[in-house]
Amino acid sequence: MDDDFAASSTPPFLTESLEMAMEVENGNSKLSCFSCAFDNQNVGRSFSAESYLASGSLKRVLLRLDPSPNDYEDDVVEMFGFQWVTEMALVESCEFLFGLLRQQIYRLEDLVQMGSSDFGQAANLHSEAESIRRQCIEFLHYVKVFIFRYLEPPKLENDGMLHPYEELEAQLPSVLVEELYALTMHVGRLCELPSSVLAAFTIQHQAKVFPPSWHLLHLHLDIHWLVLEILHVAGEKMMRQVVYANHFINLTGENLTSTSLFETHCGNLLSDLISLSINKYIKVRPSEALTSHHYPCTCIKELWILLIQLLDHRSKGSHTEVMEEYCCMCMHVTYAIQLSNCFWSLVNKTLKNIFERPGSSERTPGFETVQCKDPLSFSWWIITHLAPLYQFDRNGNLNEKKQKESNWKFVEELLKKSTDAQSGVLEEHLRMHLQCCLTLCSFWDLNLSIVSILWDYYSKNLNSCFTVPWLGLKGLANISKTSLAMLELAKSCCCEQQIPTLYESSNSYFIFLSILAQLMKEEAENGGVHPWKQIKGRYGCYLVCLMAFSQTAWPFQPHAKARIYSKFHRRRMQEMTEVGLQNFFNLFLMLAIVAETEDIVSRVLDLLDFLTPSSITMSQRALIWRGHFAFLLIYVEKNMDISVLAERLSNAFREKAKEFLVTKNDYTQRQNLWTLLSTYIDGVQEVFEISCYLSLSEEKLLNDGFTMLLPACRGAELSMVLNFLQVVLARLR
Repeated sequence: MDDDFAASSTPPFLTESLEMAMEVENGNSKLSCFSCAFDNQNVGRSFSAESYLASGSLKRVLLRLDPSPNDYEDDVVEMFGFQWVTEMALVESCEFLFGLLRQQIYRLEDLVQMGSSDFGQAANLHSEAESIRRQCIEFLHYVKVFIFRYLEPPKLENDGMLHPYEELEAQLPSVLVEELYALTMHVGRLCELPSSVLAAFTIQHQAKVFPPSWHLLHLHLDIHWLVLEILHVAGEKMMRQVVYANHFINLTGENLTSTSLFETHCGNLLSDLISLSINKYIKVRPSEALTSHHYPCTCIKELWILLIQLLDHRSKGSHTEVMEEYCCMCMHVTYAIQLSNCFWSLVNKTLKNIFERPGSSERTPGFETVQCKDPLSFSWWIITHLAPLYQFDRNGNLNEKKQKESNWKFVEELLKKSTDAQSGVLEEHLRMHLQCCLTLCSFWDLNLSIVSILWDYYSKNLNSCFTVPWLGLKGLANISKTSLAMLELAKSCCCEQQIPTLYESSNSYFIFLSILAQLMKEEAENGGVHPWKQIKGRYGCYLVCLMAFSQTAWPFQPHAKARIYSKFHRRRMQEMTEVGLQNFFNLFLMLAIVAETEDIVSRVLDLLDFLTPSSITMSQRALIWRGHFAFLLIYVEKNMDISVLAERLSNAFREKAKEFLVTKNDYTQRQNLWTLLSTYIDGVQEVFEISCYLSLSEEKLLNDGFTMLLPACRGAELSMVLNFLQVVLARLR
């Protein structure tokens, strides 16, 4: 009673306890179980009203409330067709009751073996199987309730002789550990169930009559989960002391304990769930990774959420719900689950085992190795689908504002594997990996490390097309034909996107740019130091080392600015192909949109100065001019004066117009020059069309180059120039 009173003194605990108490008064509760059967009353709910989440069963367990306050209140309880004294049955007949439970499981297994295709027997088989499952669930819930209500915490001192019942009562925790262990051995691993039973996952949920295999499969789910609930409730009742089994020693010679049983069973259950997910993943195409779920039915989805809630609750020590006196007392005993055994930690251990070869000495003890042909892609896929499950609360309601635990450290390791040249990850898989990464960025807090890892990879591969051969034309590299098209391409990385569609519409490099853009935008919106100030050290040239640094600057800035643009040294710039230059502009156009536009454009101009006229082709120069005009369009959209960049461009235009005027007989040279001149004309026209008031020095783009151009033009060339002048004059009016 003192414990209950002290626990209720914690404000959050009191509030949730009262909520649960009010719900209890509504009437007799229906014992919770896994159910994916269709129910007209479940409209708008994510899970069945009988589920462990929606029924409040999990919440009561975590809040250390009576698991079933309206059940097992009579002096006598009926279980397996026998009458038992409610307050004594488990102490006096624990082994016998668990034996009866195993008998019922055998009965249900026999029904599965007898499975008939006679539709006339379907209803009878359904009814009998449902009855057997209900009896098993009722017993396990009784065990949980008995522990909460009647199990006495361990006494520090023995006051002499004990009554025979008290001796049995004192041995109950150890007996329970033994029986629960025997039960897990009896039902076996979830993934080892016969294929005929696992096939029940595919049965339509709208069905009213289910075969025995469906009931057996869901009974296994119930047993696996209720064993964890029982061990958790017992651990809380036993003041989190470790309970030793009296008659069991594992293969390594260690005693079976409540702690080891919980950890082993939880690890096996996670391994089994991942095995089921692998069976689904092998049928998933990379392009469909984000739209294909990892669970065969909603019960498996619920089981994942239950594990998230329980494991994270235990690892955090329930700081918001457990009173200080209790925490101080617990410092003198062994905790059942340490902080390292949170949900993500256990998932990571299991996934790491997928990468290990059978028999490897590095394999984590206690976790079975699961076979997977592409463990890297699978790990990305499963983590991306598990992350959104953190949005569900203890009642199974979707709460998008709920704080989510991230798993960035493990994802960073995956990212290093994905971008490791020795791994040889193909573009078709890399796109999927980065789609997953972008999705995780929308769920978790920002992480600059992933940008560093990705940039180390893409800075070395800027000349790559990042194409997927089997996508055909969709997979070809795209060189923008106009400055506006180039800008729109960069903008597409900065806006809200349908991530699942990016696989075919964007290559992995553009998905990387989307990750970078999202990170920078979110941090800026949160009011922190702009990420560009932190990450631009990854992108710079050594010339900036000569810059003077302000003593009042943010402490990290001097170190960052010393490495600004370091990846773009002279040799790398000169080695760039047309595709490389396109990727170069895509990067810095995106940065100019979301970060410090003037600073970025200034550095880009410095980098382009590394390119000598003899080192670039005419098509590359035309692309560079389009890039300049794309920056001008950003200036105009941000209402910034364009005079500096406009003068640089117009001077280059004047020189080329002069060359065009004096070049009359060299057809190839004229064609090359016209490629540049037409690029300039298109660019200026786009600037004039997009500018609202023509008050940003747009007139500096018009110079005497056009005077030299007009007499040198012929036919279609002259028509284009005249149409341009007509558009410009119309805007100037």
